[in-house]
Amino acid sequence: MTNAIVAEGLVKRFAETTALEGIDLTVEAGTVFGLLGPNGAGKTTAVRILATLLKPDAGHATVGGYDVERQAHQVRQLVAMTGQYASVDETLTGAENLLLIGRLLGIPRREAKQRARELLDRFHLTDAADRAVKGYSGGMRRRLDLAASLVGQPRLLYLDEPTTGLDPRSRLEMWDLIRHLVADGVTVLLTTQYLDEADALADEIAVIDHGRVIATGTPDELKAKIGAQSLAVRPADADAVVTVRDIVAELAGVEPDVRGLLVTAPVTSYDVLPAAVRRLDEAGIVISELALRSSSLDEVFLSLTGHPAEETGNGEISDSEVSA
Repeated sequence: MTNAIVAEGLVKRFAETTALEGIDLTVEAGTVFGLLGPNGAGKTTAVRILATLLKPDAGHATVGGYDVERQAHQVRQLVAMTGQYASVDETLTGAENLLLIGRLLGIPRREAKQRARELLDRFHLTDAADRAVKGYSGGMRRRLDLAASLVGQPRLLYLDEPTTGLDPRSRLEMWDLIRHLVADGVTVLLTTQYLDEADALADEIAVIDHGRVIATGTPDELKAKIGAQSLAVRPADADAVVTVRDIVAELAGVEPDVRGLLVTAPVTSYDVLPAAVRRLDEAGIVISELALRSSSLDEVFLSLTGHPAEETGNGEISDSEVSA
């Protein structure tokens, strides 16, 4: 399989802030590559360099075989980018937005209209095609924004935090759309701080923290790196949570995580499951859930970085402060 993106030693500084400290990335064509990290980790800066919107201070990168600095025009013909917030014109209808973009790309009017109709149908927006976008829901706007990115039929699509602010149902709809795009041969570079999103979509992940790539691999490979399972216990009675926490703490040797009725802790041996069954039975605790799970990406990220994924990173310059 050929590589759609190759980046080596990318460095970018903004005054006293170093947003990227020499990152390397290799993205195979026809896959979803996830850039995973907290806000400020350097994800957006990396995407902007690969989209030719920023020039690196050191290092180099190619997209589709073209150098992002010396052959920026050719790169722009291959890629489309959708940012964290919908960029469509709220005063225009959905159909008018897509037609406008098609004409700006030099597509003949009749062909641009046909392309707009196809995309509106594909993204389940046909019924809203003639309505002003200001009346769209958040999920509808994001779908239209993604449709707008595809008017020019790009080979690579950069999705920078594409589900920010969406409700759970809209997020799942967006995930399905991304999967369909990849099935059609589009390469997707996905930046996200949502660990479940990276787990669900990405073929390979690069974990970025403080402007550096600290780990790469498939979701399963990254989970295997911390070499632990997670014991999860949910009592049927809320009054038993404290006792369950004490039992799990003793078996795991660490302080468990308690969220509502669910008590979880990383463990290193499969023997802990029958031991937990015995201890809980001896304590007379009725259990509604008892499982030994593989590590989650949340646990991987915490193990690799020492802090949760939602924690602010290196103070990366925000989108509004970065000029092309």
